[in-house]
Amino acid sequence: MYSLEARGKEKVVDTDVVVIGAGISGLCAAKLLHETGLDVHVLEARDRVGGRTYTTRDPSYGYVDLGGAYVGPTQDRILRLAKELDLKLYKVNEKERTVSYLEGVQRSVKDPDDPSSFSNNPLDLIDLNSCVQKIEDFCKQVPADAPWNTPRAKEWDSMTVKDFMDKECWTSSARKMVGLIVAGVYCCEPHEISFLYFLTYLASGQGLRRMISITNGAQERKFVGGSMQVSEKIAALLGNRVVLSSPVMRIEQEETVAMVTTHSGKQYRAKYIISAVPPPLLHRILFEPPLPDMKIQMVQRMPMGSIIKTNTFYNTAFWKEKGFCGSALSDKGPVNYCMDDTKPDGTHPAIMGFILSTHAREYCEMSTEQRKQAVCKHYAEVFQCPEFLHPVNYVEQNWMAETFSGGCYAATLGPGVMTSFGRELRKPFCRMYFAGTETAVKWAGYMDGAVEAGERAAREVMHAMGKIPEDEIWQEEPPSVDVPHTPMAVDPLEKFLPSVPQLLYFLLAFLVLLVAVLCVYLL
Repeated sequence: MYSLEARGKEKVVDTDVVVIGAGISGLCAAKLLHETGLDVHVLEARDRVGGRTYTTRDPSYGYVDLGGAYVGPTQDRILRLAKELDLKLYKVNEKERTVSYLEGVQRSVKDPDDPSSFSNNPLDLIDLNSCVQKIEDFCKQVPADAPWNTPRAKEWDSMTVKDFMDKECWTSSARKMVGLIVAGVYCCEPHEISFLYFLTYLASGQGLRRMISITNGAQERKFVGGSMQVSEKIAALLGNRVVLSSPVMRIEQEETVAMVTTHSGKQYRAKYIISAVPPPLLHRILFEPPLPDMKIQMVQRMPMGSIIKTNTFYNTAFWKEKGFCGSALSDKGPVNYCMDDTKPDGTHPAIMGFILSTHAREYCEMSTEQRKQAVCKHYAEVFQCPEFLHPVNYVEQNWMAETFSGGCYAATLGPGVMTSFGRELRKPFCRMYFAGTETAVKWAGYMDGAVEAGERAAREVMHAMGKIPEDEIWQEEPPSVDVPHTPMAVDPLEKFLPSVPQLLYFLLAFLVLLVAVLCVYLL
């Protein structure tokens, strides 16, 4: 094979940097490099930009986000970018009552943090509180930038979340709730992911409470007009440097140059490459020289989550008239969690529902019409409103069937992967650097993490080119002025409540003491 630099007579596009993937992460990398005066080309396999954000538009429903959609406090990078691109946000409705439908019992509460929405059994509440407190405390021990350095890294990485549940959860209700959290946040089952990875992901998102909350949490706001506008607006700034329908087939690297070849045969010769595709998809690209053995081993151990995202539309938001905000948590399929998705001006009333993990795998073989009927029947049962049986429109996205994603929200790690291969995630390979939300330190798996990872990878290239010093690669983001940070409200009593074993020991000790006193008195 002759030198890549010698390929001049062929139709080769010369550029400074090739970015693979026109999702938020890849486009943020390209945007930053472009602003420094570098020539950048972004190659996207799909016929659209946006990656795992996907906004469809139709007169019958306006627009709908079928991929990543939500932003909230502490997600300062995506908030800064939204402001720069002149995108507006609105708050997800949580004014009326929230519903839980667990073990066939419907409960509705005004305050989503009200423990009575979970159970009326004191043991259930004590048990769940103890598990949540342990998870939050353990999260604080995990350095999100190097979780393999956690003091108990080996121990926690050898466990699954199910192992943690088996050890810590005394009631079936608490086990079920932790399982629903795993499905809702990771799109998989507790036995499938490492406990260390579980904690690392939560730590990157400021803890469990913020990650699962709407108000003051990760699901607080959405983009007016849809989240794919972030990518569309950046792509417009880059112009014809964003090339669609161009899946990468081959990457060749030499000491001073790299060549990227698409499936159509088009070639791009660059000084550096940034990959912003989900890590599991790297194995679809031919590398010369091959990817390092440890990185190959890593990507083979990073399955994507299982999810079908649904949006069901109605003539009116009748659930609000009945006192419901549209949010519901359920242990029964197909939808584990749903939220109101009515437009901020009140038009196109809708409920967004996630079909997650095992349920997604069960329902993916059905037709769209069958899933629609199952979803509507589910809402009618959970909210106890037969009106849900009569939608006017239904739109869904099966992310498991997406060739260039393979699932959502992000790649997951099973037992042993983080401590054995985690160091490979961001490690450069020759002239190639790695972005993508999975490589983020803060809000990994979210749009904010995608921004962080893209800009960090761009600065790694800038450092390699001698444009910035190494200590400028990682940069802290100033807090958003428009969406200020507010600490998560925690009842101080929760920290002092006993666990179920502690309560039982206390009751046993009290009983023994009582018997002893009675014996002394009677004798």
